[in-house]
Amino acid sequence: MIKICIADSLPVVTKGLQAYFNGNSKFEVTTVAKDLESLLSELNSKKINILLLDIELSGLSSIRDIKKLLKDFPKTKIVLFTSVSEQMYAPTAIKAGVSAYISKKTELKEVENTLSRVVDGSVVFSDVVKKNIELLSKGKKSERLFKKLSTREIEVLRYLNDGKKNKEVAQILGLDEKTISTYKLRLLAKLGVTNLVDLLKKAKDLEIISFEY
Repeated sequence: MIKICIADSLPVVTKGLQAYFNGNSKFEVTTVAKDLESLLSELNSKKINILLLDIELSGLSSIRDIKKLLKDFPKTKIVLFTSVSEQMYAPTAIKAGVSAYISKKTELKEVENTLSRVVDGSVVFSDVVKKNIELLSKGKKSERLFKKLSTREIEVLRYLNDGKKNKEVAQILGLDEKTISTYKLRLLAKLGVTNLVDLLKKAKDLEIISFEY
């Protein structure tokens, strides 16, 4: 039996997935976690084969936290199950070692199929993400501006898109507020805009971030 841990801050998501996998002959949801602290406790105390993880889990502030989970729990395959745009995180996450990136819009049967492929050793992501990974691996210029953005810049952009102020973003990422201001200036320069409204609009137009969050 493949043991699954669902890490999501929304009870409706965890309960829905638990109900779907109840009685499944291959997969068993053995535990759930509502935040990073409880997730670490579960991972340290139980054998988990697959971690179904939302990027927006409470306490999970950046891709660096996911990289640490991959390092500290190498026998647990991490599948990102999230509403965060795959354009934003999937290429970096897949390169870091995540086994799959699934949108929360995906049908539950397809989620199950993806988990089966992950168990068999596959790394599962969309054709769009595959193209973006190929672009990131090339040294030549690309028309996609997100290729020029660092992981940290993308994270700052994500929180700005959520409506958070510089001080709030700094607290979430554990950085100085002045550092966040610097990242914002870099984003403005790289995307060729002069204010936050235009920055977010252009980022959405380029599909760096999504309209739905």
